[in-house]
Amino acid sequence: MVHPLLRLLRYAKNYRPQVWLATICTILNKIFDLAPSYLIGVAVDVVVQKENSLVARLGVTDTVGQLAVLSLLTLLIWSLESLFQFFYDRLWRNLAQTVQHELRLDAYSHLQELELSYFEDRSTGEMLSILNDDINQLERFLDSGAARILHFFTTVLVVGGSFVAIAPSVAWVAMLPIPFIIWGTMVIQRRLAPRYADVRAKAGLINSRLANNLSGIATIKSFTAERYERDRVLTESEAYRRSNGRAIALSAAFIPLIRMVIVVGFVATLFFGGVAALNNQITVGTYGFLVFIVQQLLWPFASLSEILDSYQRAMASTRRVMGLLDTPIAITTGDHPLPLNTVRGDVHFNDITFAYSDRDRVLKRLSLHIPPKSTIGIVGATGSGKSTLVKLLLRFYEIQHGKILIDGIDIRTLNLADLRRCIGWVSQDVFLFHGTVAENISYGSFSTSHEEIVHAAKLAEADEFIRQLPQGYDTIVGERGQKLSGGQRQRLAIARAILKDPPILILDEATSAVDNETEAAIQKSLIMITQNRTTIAIAHRLSTIRHSDCIYAMDRGQVVEQGTHEELLALGGIYAGLWQVQSGDRLFNPSVNP
Repeated sequence: MVHPLLRLLRYAKNYRPQVWLATICTILNKIFDLAPSYLIGVAVDVVVQKENSLVARLGVTDTVGQLAVLSLLTLLIWSLESLFQFFYDRLWRNLAQTVQHELRLDAYSHLQELELSYFEDRSTGEMLSILNDDINQLERFLDSGAARILHFFTTVLVVGGSFVAIAPSVAWVAMLPIPFIIWGTMVIQRRLAPRYADVRAKAGLINSRLANNLSGIATIKSFTAERYERDRVLTESEAYRRSNGRAIALSAAFIPLIRMVIVVGFVATLFFGGVAALNNQITVGTYGFLVFIVQQLLWPFASLSEILDSYQRAMASTRRVMGLLDTPIAITTGDHPLPLNTVRGDVHFNDITFAYSDRDRVLKRLSLHIPPKSTIGIVGATGSGKSTLVKLLLRFYEIQHGKILIDGIDIRTLNLADLRRCIGWVSQDVFLFHGTVAENISYGSFSTSHEEIVHAAKLAEADEFIRQLPQGYDTIVGERGQKLSGGQRQRLAIARAILKDPPILILDEATSAVDNETEAAIQKSLIMITQNRTTIAIAHRLSTIRHSDCIYAMDRGQVVEQGTHEELLALGGIYAGLWQVQSGDRLFNPSVNP
């Protein structure tokens, strides 16, 4: 398995020049930040050794002149340190924002390409946690964590190298704690990784709970379940708190332990360095530099826990985001184009067998032919497979056996966007987006004019109630259209399909939520709407489909009856039984199972 950091670097390969430039600026910033410590040692030697100092050997013999040179050099170094800090800070932050933006967009785009079964197996909160929390965690890491890591390693290498070069006899004392610190860091890192993975998982669960409850707030209120749901949120939040607590307990113990190891190195340097200075093995300036700089060598290890904390959180998030991007797309597009103006609308279900994952077969070797520009009705008991046919036609799911043809072409070979563009679908579960009435009607037909929107609304018998809304077509419908009634939402969905003007129209319980008067008005409009297009109407209200060219009755995944309304009544089977129940016919035969 590829390490998540490598995956992240591969993902950002287009920004490698920016990464390298930010890295160079970060390293130079730290080098210039460390340089004044060296100058302090040189300045001490100037005061103590005067004409024999390092600066004097470079050609400046006057003591005041030496101090002036060191002062100007210090001013230049501090200016460069500030300049490179500006550069690296801006580069890393811009890179973090860019990667965050593109990663979220790529993750969301990939998510849209996945089949419906993926969404059915996962909660909305879990997916939101990846798209928001995890990607934001990566942004925070790139924003500051990467620079902190580079600063740490630059400090260790530069200061450690200076110790070896200037005072090799004392260097081993200062560096003695480092192997123990690194060993402890690796041990804690291995133990922190699974704890932070658990934290991210718990974050997904609490997000899922909150998203689910906010979506179902009306149900919670109607069943007075506020306390119950609060307790469930409490349970999830407590689990998240405890998971974080386990990670914090380990990471918080790191600093005190490292502090004790660091003080050993500092005291040893103070003692052995002083002895070396007394024995004239090193200069007084060098001794002062060593005592001062040893803290800069060892104290960064104390912040290693915070760096490690940020890194592990980022890697846990990277695994989740990359896991989403690695999810294979089960339903791939074909390469056969299907121009909209060439579609006749001839639909053929040929020997179809289909089952949802881990469930019994919903459709069993079903065959059904829908001639071009005809209107057919499909009826049957709940669970008989009516809506599944529609979802298979739209390729929301992939069939296990058989073929579905449009104009004689297997839909699996068709360009997926072309396929869905030629089908207008009015679902029984109407979804409206938070926005205006006009925006919801024109959804998918974004370039249409206001006049065309109004015309579609009139055909769907929606114009009258829309004009009675506070802002008419500019009225905000609320999330999922919660400000509108079920019948109003359904009429907007019909208007949306009308505006799309597809050659194939699917009405899946399109009038189930409207009253009888509105249904009658919509029925009149449907006569005109369904002309010159293939129409598939799925209905529990048989009055909606009684005038269809052909009606198919389904039972347990198979077509068991077909014919016109009159022919099916005369047959006296499932359809006749359903009609008798809905029409209130006292002669209904109870032996017929609807």
